[in-house]
Amino acid sequence: MNIINFAQLSDTLSTSGQPAAADFQSIAGQGFGTVINLALPSSDHALPDEGAIVTGLGMNYVHIPVRWEAPRVDQFQRFAGLLRQLDNEKVWVHCALNMRVSCFVYLYRRHELGWAEADARRHMDAIWDPRNYPAWAEFVDNVAADYSARR
Repeated sequence: MNIINFAQLSDTLSTSGQPAAADFQSIAGQGFGTVINLALPSSDHALPDEGAIVTGLGMNYVHIPVRWEAPRVDQFQRFAGLLRQLDNEKVWVHCALNMRVSCFVYLYRRHELGWAEADARRHMDAIWDPRNYPAWAEFVDNVAADYSARR
């Protein structure tokens, strides 16, 4: 399996760019119970039948299509809720290049789990810096503001 920007972040959480159809057999074989896809159906190398492939292998499939130009707080809230629910299950999260995903995981670790900033950012910083993309910098700020407002 050679998936772009693959990262095993814990015993129960792995992230990557877009897996090929054949990669999902290996993902299932490793005991993953859920695949979360943050890419758009029109993203590079997207699989039009990904949901059927994943569920056909006995895994759950959740698609939260995040537009690169306009990530939304409600999409992150849905993602965070899923990770909370699936806390003890092996989850594979992907998008096209692991950029959307690494940002969502950073925000989850920072705001949901209370990780220190540097620790929460480590994986994302190895791939990209959302502060260099106005829509993503605003998204990060909006998620932080949402959590502050709820305290």
